[in-house]
Amino acid sequence: MRIHPLLAACLFAAASLPVTAQAMKPGLWEIHNKMGGNAELDEAMKEMQKQLASMSPAERKQMESMMAQQGLKMATPSAGGGMAVQMCMTKEMVERNDMPVQDGCRTTVNQRSGNTLKHAFTCTNPPSSGEGTVTFSGSEAYTSKMTLKTVSGGKTETTTMEGRGKWLKADCGNVKPIAPPKK
Repeated sequence: MRIHPLLAACLFAAASLPVTAQAMKPGLWEIHNKMGGNAELDEAMKEMQKQLASMSPAERKQMESMMAQQGLKMATPSAGGGMAVQMCMTKEMVERNDMPVQDGCRTTVNQRSGNTLKHAFTCTNPPSSGEGTVTFSGSEAYTSKMTLKTVSGGKTETTTMEGRGKWLKADCGNVKPIAPPKK
């Protein structure tokens, strides 16, 4: 299954959002994200969802294994065409108050005021940048909005992302934390 480079960048950015808050509870989180504003990406997301629905059990297990290597577990499909994943947040990840970034990415802004966090990042592969806000509703839930810009085929594409996260339980079970980038 081929994943559109912008979709891959969006998925990583979406999964990275929750690790930015000191007040969050460590444990298993479920994160729902919906992307929009980019017709090509919307089509790629629809195609990916069709492919996921038609996978054999062996293919689905392979996809889940690839995601698990990134510290993510596919959850139930999100309403309205979005995507849902589960991820494990360790106490150390929460205390660091920074975004986990993939190789070639760096956080450029990470400012918190009250229950709102503003963040921005840039990446080299694929060339992209993003900025957004996360608003926390206590230590067990948040909502987020992000704008992501990437270059594909020589043109800049802009995608918006809205999300929400909720804490499920303290025990992450077999969901492993996202590995930090290699230095």
